[in-house]
Amino acid sequence: MFVDRARIVLKAGDGGRGVISFRREAHVPRGGPDGGDGGRGGDVVLRVDPELGTLADLRFTKEIKAEPGQSGGGRNRTGRSGADRVLAIPPGTLVIDRTTGETVADLVTPGDEIVLARGGAAGKGNARFATSTRRAPRIAEDGGKGERREVDLELKLLADVGLAGLPNAGKSTLLAALTSARPKIADYPFTTLSPNLGVARLDDRELVIADIPGLIEGASHGAGLGEEFLRHVERTRLLVHVVDAARPEPLEDIATIDVELAAYGHGLADRPQLVALNKIDLAEARAAVPALESALSARGIASVTVSAAAREGVGDLLREIFDRCPPREVTASPSAPRERRIAFAGGAQDWRVRREGGAFRVTGDRVERLASGIDWESPDAAAYFQHQLVRTGIERELRAQGAKEGDTVRIGSLELEWRERGPET
Repeated sequence: MFVDRARIVLKAGDGGRGVISFRREAHVPRGGPDGGDGGRGGDVVLRVDPELGTLADLRFTKEIKAEPGQSGGGRNRTGRSGADRVLAIPPGTLVIDRTTGETVADLVTPGDEIVLARGGAAGKGNARFATSTRRAPRIAEDGGKGERREVDLELKLLADVGLAGLPNAGKSTLLAALTSARPKIADYPFTTLSPNLGVARLDDRELVIADIPGLIEGASHGAGLGEEFLRHVERTRLLVHVVDAARPEPLEDIATIDVELAAYGHGLADRPQLVALNKIDLAEARAAVPALESALSARGIASVTVSAAAREGVGDLLREIFDRCPPREVTASPSAPRERRIAFAGGAQDWRVRREGGAFRVTGDRVERLASGIDWESPDAAAYFQHQLVRTGIERELRAQGAKEGDTVRIGSLELEWRERGPET
């Protein structure tokens, strides 16, 4: 089944929690802190796999989750990091952010990787908070939350040449004649319900040719199958307009397709075109060819006469196609492996203070992780947290927004009571 769209939710793994732990050994009455860090959450990664041609593997997938990091342990044991979740996608896949509607990636090169949802940061264990004056910290951090994204994936075929034309113009038969493809072929409109690809060879060169489902008037605005498949010719270097020369008004058929290409936009109307006057094995088509060639030549449009069914003129058309699609420039591949890109820029959000009814809400990755990780029964830990509020400017902002004695301050799932010396549980 050809599937060229998918909508999925991506959830990276949460980071593992850092722990509060102290050495407990015989003859060591005051063992120091040995709480280990948590592990980092796994990322959700897309990787271009040249063996894939559709998004069919994702058609029933609603949510993709990466593995969370594990909590740290005593004896300075670090939790295991969560495994990345890597999704294989075909070359030519667009990634569109559902929130903004923006295209965040266009993945075309085999092996390209992009991180769409980053795993949460690892929480620090209490061994990280020990200092010369803080020898028994009851302070740790929770792991960070993994990112969550909603994206649309859209496939645009990577083809050098697109065969366009009205239904039943003979595109599928011509594709089979030009390449080794074996598309479904029958003598009725809309036999082709999805694009077919084939590889044409001439001498030592190859070109990928796509047979695009038949277009009708209004296709660019959603009529018939056109709107669904016109995007698959956006990347082509040449459009071969296949025309049934046996029809009553072939020139009007050409005009219909040209209008749809122009209405769809994306530069299709400006793409180099070549007209293939097909079905010249039929008497009415062969009789119409001289007038059609003359009319097209007067407009500066090149044409080739063929019979896809009888394989007549196919060699001439193939050579014309290769002449109009010169070899692509080869760029030197880098010696170093490709760097894994990150789709969404920016790290964890900075803190923010806002009113929430009669209370105040403090948000921010680091402050929330710290608030949920420390031991609030420890005066030393509470003092450290207060110092962090002062150092980061959160306390000043709370005061600026009118926080006073007895007010409730919410940080993550905690509710603290504001005192003049700082918040208390």
